[in-house]
Amino acid sequence: MNASIPASEALPGTDEPGGVIAVTRALRLLEAFGMTDAQLTLAELSRRTGMHKTTALRLARTLAADHYLVQKEDSSWRLGRAAGWLGACYQATFNAHDVVEPVLRELAIETGESASFYVREGNQRTCLARVDGPRTIRHHVRVGIGLPLELGAPGRVILAFSGEPGEPYETIRQRGYHLSQGEREAEVSSVSAPVFGMHWRLLGSVCISGPTSRLSETRLLELAQTIIRAANQLSYALAGGHKPPTRAGGAATWHP
Repeated sequence: MNASIPASEALPGTDEPGGVIAVTRALRLLEAFGMTDAQLTLAELSRRTGMHKTTALRLARTLAADHYLVQKEDSSWRLGRAAGWLGACYQATFNAHDVVEPVLRELAIETGESASFYVREGNQRTCLARVDGPRTIRHHVRVGIGLPLELGAPGRVILAFSGEPGEPYETIRQRGYHLSQGEREAEVSSVSAPVFGMHWRLLGSVCISGPTSRLSETRLLELAQTIIRAANQLSYALAGGHKPPTRAGGAATWHP
């Protein structure tokens, strides 16, 4: 495959030292397929990747030679069995904690507060993973503990993106996060955002929490974009690289 790429077709993120542009471009072609795309035309592959049709066709034929793509009788393309095998291997060997804990650690370092990931179990939210903040005075929660869904930002977020009607859930769905002060525990504040997984189903919520003396409403609003960014990062990783939408229609049993 010719790795010489016209400047007009240069893709962002392909100019790192040691990178192989042809490989990156082939991966972009595979990533063009979404969860609802049984097949894509060459024109659509070209549009989604920003490649010329001749380039996309050359790459598609190369991928088809090793069964990562299949060309159908109507000349459209679908994912092949080799791509399916990689997905099955990913699911079989995936460890959620390997993805969740590093993100929580980054959050704790960046904000100076504790970071947690909650999932729904029945009518409660369970702390699945947590990294305590570096400060001496901090909010403590034990991993595995069950807490009320209707009290605190993480539980409210889970309810909102599980389809709970009315307020404050409509507002939470509209802005994509929620903050609370002293709702479940006096003098404790938190801000939380939803995390999605495969098939765009809600998995849980990620949050930052700490003493209200440090986490005023103004500070929580400042941290809202930080928690949304972390939630998007987790969603992308837990969905296997397929970016979920900002809203979901229901909750899923915990598993990516």
